[in-house]
Amino acid sequence: MRLGLSLGYVTTAAELADNLALAQAAESLGFDVVWVAEAYGSDAVSVLGAIAARTTAIGIGSAVLQIPGRTPAMTAMTAATLDAVSDGRFRLGLGVSGPQVSEGWHGVRFADPVGRTREYVQIIRTALARRRVTAGGEHFTLPLPEGPGKSLVLSLQPVRRDIPVYLAALGPRNLRLVGKLADGWLGIFHDPLTGAATLTTIADAARAAGRDPRDIDICVSVPVSVHDDPQVAADRVRGHAALYLGGMGSREQNFYHRTATAMGFGPEADEVQDRFLRRDYGGAAAAVPFDFLDRTSLLGPVDRIAAGINRLADSGVTTLSVSTFDGELEARIATLATVVAAAEQAGVRE
Repeated sequence: MRLGLSLGYVTTAAELADNLALAQAAESLGFDVVWVAEAYGSDAVSVLGAIAARTTAIGIGSAVLQIPGRTPAMTAMTAATLDAVSDGRFRLGLGVSGPQVSEGWHGVRFADPVGRTREYVQIIRTALARRRVTAGGEHFTLPLPEGPGKSLVLSLQPVRRDIPVYLAALGPRNLRLVGKLADGWLGIFHDPLTGAATLTTIADAARAAGRDPRDIDICVSVPVSVHDDPQVAADRVRGHAALYLGGMGSREQNFYHRTATAMGFGPEADEVQDRFLRRDYGGAAAAVPFDFLDRTSLLGPVDRIAAGINRLADSGVTTLSVSTFDGELEARIATLATVVAAAEQAGVRE
């Protein structure tokens, strides 16, 4: 198992600076990759460029670049450039986001996400291979007909023409798309107890497409908090879980709420969502069940975290990407060191 660092959403310039320092610390501890997220605040590309300039070996990845926020050609340009400035260390993570952000922030209808993603990836790979870009699908037409546009070739010579493409996916159709065409899966709230069906869906789709499922990196983002008392550690990640279960989507369409429901926490997820949508954020956090947090996070002292890492590895996870919730920068760096020690204790680290 490889180790990664997930840098989540921030709200201040000071937090951005801390994340850059955390990425440097992860490199010094031997982490394989650092992933940067975006929603409707700081963008991932700028942060990835800053990390690339401050590091020399650790991989850098987008988790994710929002498909509705950029044309596929723009994303191909960005991927080629980030790979060049990082000397071949970039991994392109993509996702369609959700209806609220896609339609409310970017003004793009959240329709046929699987078809849009398929066409999007095809255009990006064509561009990175430095072939003339043409497209005639349902979502993208290049060049536009009956106009002055012409088919173009990416002018930048990429460091790599096969930049790894990862997809963030939750539903069965999206998961099958991972198996058919992606180099990796970006998962969240992965439960070793109930997540086998998810990984089976990816593997079956890969085999049906003539691919070896072992070539697909199963990368999951996992919250981690270190404390002698797992309950105290769980309290530190409650707000994060409540945001996703209650606020990342509408009452009718929230993919993370569905995940919790599939794990057997339907009524509890409903309560979290009800409280969150009433803006009772503290109550929503308090309503997140400990068992849900414990099954989707790494909580407690090093021995308990090592046992959790073993469960994740046994379930098929190949890259464990941790997000830290332990206070200030120094404490978060200490958490990363604890994860390294736990992974070595578990005997699963590559």
